[in-house]
Amino acid sequence: MQMPSPDTAVLINKENILARLRTVLPADCVIDDERETKAYECDALSAYRCPPLAVVLPRTTEEVAAVLKTCHDLSVPVVPRGSGTSLAGGALPTEDSVILGVSRLNAVLETDYDNRFIRVQTGRTNLSVSGAVEENGFFYAPDPSSQLACAIAGNIAMNSGGAHCLKYGVTSNNLMGVRMVSMEGEILDIGGAHLDAEGLDLLGVICGSEGQFGVVTEATLRILHKPEGARPVLIGFDSNEVAGACVSDIIKAGVLPVAIEFMDRPCIRATDDFSGAGYPDCEALLIIEVEGSDDEIKEQLDKITKIARTHNPVELREAGSAEEAARIWLGRKSAFGAMGQLNDYMCLDGTIPVTELPYVLRRIGEMSREFGLDVGNVFHAGDGNMHPLILYNANKPGDLETCEAFGAEILKLCVEVGGCLTGEHGVGIEKRDLMDFQFNADDLEAQMRIKDVFDPKWLLNPAKVFPLKHTEDRRKKRVQFAAHAAE
Repeated sequence: MQMPSPDTAVLINKENILARLRTVLPADCVIDDERETKAYECDALSAYRCPPLAVVLPRTTEEVAAVLKTCHDLSVPVVPRGSGTSLAGGALPTEDSVILGVSRLNAVLETDYDNRFIRVQTGRTNLSVSGAVEENGFFYAPDPSSQLACAIAGNIAMNSGGAHCLKYGVTSNNLMGVRMVSMEGEILDIGGAHLDAEGLDLLGVICGSEGQFGVVTEATLRILHKPEGARPVLIGFDSNEVAGACVSDIIKAGVLPVAIEFMDRPCIRATDDFSGAGYPDCEALLIIEVEGSDDEIKEQLDKITKIARTHNPVELREAGSAEEAARIWLGRKSAFGAMGQLNDYMCLDGTIPVTELPYVLRRIGEMSREFGLDVGNVFHAGDGNMHPLILYNANKPGDLETCEAFGAEILKLCVEVGGCLTGEHGVGIEKRDLMDFQFNADDLEAQMRIKDVFDPKWLLNPAKVFPLKHTEDRRKKRVQFAAHAAE
């Protein structure tokens, strides 16, 4: 994966940059020791790594503003980082960049149950947001698989979803307002807890912008009443295509479960061995959860199981207790960790129309044989958000390159059938060079002009999202600024 050559003017100016950062931050907030910066040299896309120039860990919005203004004045690139769980390389540094981590900004600032919102600093983990309100019968809906570790900042950057986004939506559907710091160090409030918030409605631009427009330090999030009850059903099938057809039929029937999750045989075996979930021995598995009152749950499950039986399932198991429900979900939530025990893997993230699931699953199987690499499929089937896990050996020469080529073909397939390159993991560096496949030159230029407005010097996460050939002229201007600052 190509990355821009580091700016020599910034590297030469390193000691001055560190000195300036230490004038605006406490001493323990600036890290430049090579042994300590190694912890930040990659994110969850661990195939690629690079030590940053330095790492800063501010504790307040004002400290974030001071860091960004300093880096802006010195023309130093900044890579925002939440918890480093990005699977697309969104937080991968360059040698001439400063990592700005928000992990120390983790407080709950305000909770309003009457108006159903919580305001938090964005270094707070996803799961701990629900933890802060669960005693009062509320929860925060987006639930990525990494929710135990991932930060709200990263959720906003990548517009994360999760297993229950079929009913409740992704981060953008649950984000009400943000406090964001621009690259120039200006503190901006966008949106808010009420519909009549002042200013332009830019939340849709900020959410999913992958840290390219500013650093979000606070977020106002929608919280919801816990449902009266919830119950998952586990359905096994003897082929991936049949499972995909079942999902398509459920959606066509107008049934809206809270979640429809899919796993194929490699994932079923790995997760069952890992978690002891007690999954059946089958080719494909669906976990479908519904919620509501007892009568609502029964009505929905009756419709779902009726549809499922038309596809001759090898097993249909409805959770009869909270313990059984937890065990059904345990395997799915453990899938990524379980697959990691088998081999190195690259987790893709593409979205397709649900009606195309049978065809796409069949083509992935065919391509797996063509490229000679195994694939485990685990994904949010209800909204067509696929997560193929391509297994490879990082120590075998050429395997990573084969894996990348295979992954590119899968993502191109997603676009060809009417889908898109990403659903909830973002573009980062993983899909950056495929953006030309989904967007034409005019589309990309329109997107880059938005970044020009927010970040004229192209200092915020500048090597991500857009193919390097399209950003070269813009990045050259930044290099010229850096050379001038070092004089």
